[in-house]
Amino acid sequence: MADDDPALVWYTERGRERAVSWGALRARVAELAAALAADGVGVGDRVAGYLPNAPEAVVAMLAAASLGAVWSSCSPDFGAAGVVDRLGQIAPAVLVAGDAYLSGGAVHDMRAKLADVAARLPSLRRVVVVPYARELGGAEDPSGGALGGALDGALGGAPATAWDDYLAPHAGAAPRFARLPFDHPLAVLYSSGTTGLPKGIVHG
Repeated sequence: MADDDPALVWYTERGRERAVSWGALRARVAELAAALAADGVGVGDRVAGYLPNAPEAVVAMLAAASLGAVWSSCSPDFGAAGVVDRLGQIAPAVLVAGDAYLSGGAVHDMRAKLADVAARLPSLRRVVVVPYARELGGAEDPSGGALGGALDGALGGAPATAWDDYLAPHAGAAPRFARLPFDHPLAVLYSSGTTGLPKGIVHG
C-alpha cells in the first residue's frame, strides 16, 4: 500500500466524512503511542475509548496495542452509569473520548456525560478529547469549544487535553512495538449486562 492510499474511510449516517491514508495512520498511531508513553502508559495498563466509530478510535486502539496496553471501549450513546459499569472494572489510565456524536440526524453533546464518567473513574491520569462537535457541525461552546464549559480543562482528577494538542509534542515520533507473549491480552469487551453488571471478556 502506498502512503497516500486510504487506510480508513469514515462514514456516518449522512455519508462519507473523511479518509485517513496509510501514511497518516502510521504517523498518528506513533504520535499517540509516544504521548501515552509520556503519560506512563505501558505493558498491561488499560486505555479506554468513549467515542464514535471514527478514525481516532482505530488510532487509539492501535497505539495502545503497540505499547502492550489493553484497549477497551464503550459506545458514545451509553449513559455515564453504563460506561462506569464497564470501564470501572478495568481501571483505565487514559480515556480517549469524543465531545459529541451524530445520531438520528442530530449532533449530541457528550460533555456532561464525559465529565460524570471521568469523575467516577479515579484511575484516570488523562482524558483526551476529540472535537467531533466542530467536525460534525454541532454548536461550539463560546468558552472554548471541546474543552470549554463543562470540562474546564480537567475531568474528575485528570487533566483533559484536546486530541491535536496531545499529539502535537510528539510529531514525527517513530513507531514502537512491544514484544509480548502470544497470550498477552489485547482488548476487553463486555457482555450485555442484562443479567447483572456487564462481564468483562478478555481477547488476545
